[in-house]
Amino acid sequence: MPEVGGPASYAKTLANRLKDFDVSVLTYSSVFRFKDDKNQSYKIIRVWSGWPKGLKHIIYLLKAISLAKKNNIVFALNAVSAGVPAMYAAKMAKKKLFIKIVGDTAWEKAMNNGKTNLLIDDFQKTKKTGWIRILHELQYKACRGADGIIVPSQYLANIVAGWGIRNDKIKIIYNGVDFKKIDINQEEAKKKIGIYGDIILSAGRLVPWKGFRMLIKIMPRLLEISQLFRLIIVGDGSDQKMLESMIKNLGLERRVYLVGRKSQEELAVYLAAADMFVLNSGYEGFSHQILEAMTVGVPVVTTAVGGNKEVIRQGENGFMIKYQDEFNLVEAIKSLWQNQELQEEFKKEGKKTAEHFSSEKMFEETIKVLTK
Repeated sequence: MPEVGGPASYAKTLANRLKDFDVSVLTYSSVFRFKDDKNQSYKIIRVWSGWPKGLKHIIYLLKAISLAKKNNIVFALNAVSAGVPAMYAAKMAKKKLFIKIVGDTAWEKAMNNGKTNLLIDDFQKTKKTGWIRILHELQYKACRGADGIIVPSQYLANIVAGWGIRNDKIKIIYNGVDFKKIDINQEEAKKKIGIYGDIILSAGRLVPWKGFRMLIKIMPRLLEISQLFRLIIVGDGSDQKMLESMIKNLGLERRVYLVGRKSQEELAVYLAAADMFVLNSGYEGFSHQILEAMTVGVPVVTTAVGGNKEVIRQGENGFMIKYQDEFNLVEAIKSLWQNQELQEEFKKEGKKTAEHFSSEKMFEETIKVLTK
């Protein structure tokens, strides 16, 4: 039961892989229907996201209850907007409920609304109030009512357990990628995107905890090391205007590029052009972006947070630094840029690492949990 966004492609692929079962997908949607829905091997039921908040959630709940009566298993792809109605539907229909948790909804809302400046680990220890407390209690209630919780990393398993959920309910299934490398060389890729020089690529939602502000802030220092450095940020989000202002104020219009959200095919071109991938994030449950960079052989510099520590082996397949550590972030980029041998080592070991996290394995393990 995915909301429109990241889980959508996951739900589509999972539904296709469950071809031996009668599958229905209930989703919030920006449109009433797509003509291609009829061509799928599974049923798609859309709830228009344009309805007022209370109304669309009631409609979603009623449709969830109806579908739960006709199916044996209910699988929600988040804990609140899908998880709460899924919990009530499964309970009323006396069906098994599974929920996939990829983050803390209460913390993300608090960060986006300026209600907290704390990172996710410190946020877990604080007293919640108002709407944030309600969201926290809702996601806890949904998880407590589930028969199983799927998380993409040991780190997130610990977060969910910290909410008071029994460990035996929590199943770790690492995210996988089957990212397709584009068949062009680096110079051709740079020509295609129209950006030349030593490209530092970063990607993700433009939200405060992704650390894009710091990447822009350090660019003048990096340009002192080499005038050829160029920073490209792929993604969109609430921080876009702030980042645009920073770029203008620092006079970096021809050095830093916000290129917006890109498809997987478009992202493959940017990765082909990149000299390194840098993710200065304060939170990662388990990063797709890091695995995608590794898959295509781009050396990685990232932060020692969340699920990153389950992927990066310091100095072997990448560099990890503390979040917002300005000095060491510059030094890591500088060291990697100056050491061709280290770049090749990170590329080689990164590809080996990515091979352990295949989407095939992820879906096989997920189906096993759902159908056991």
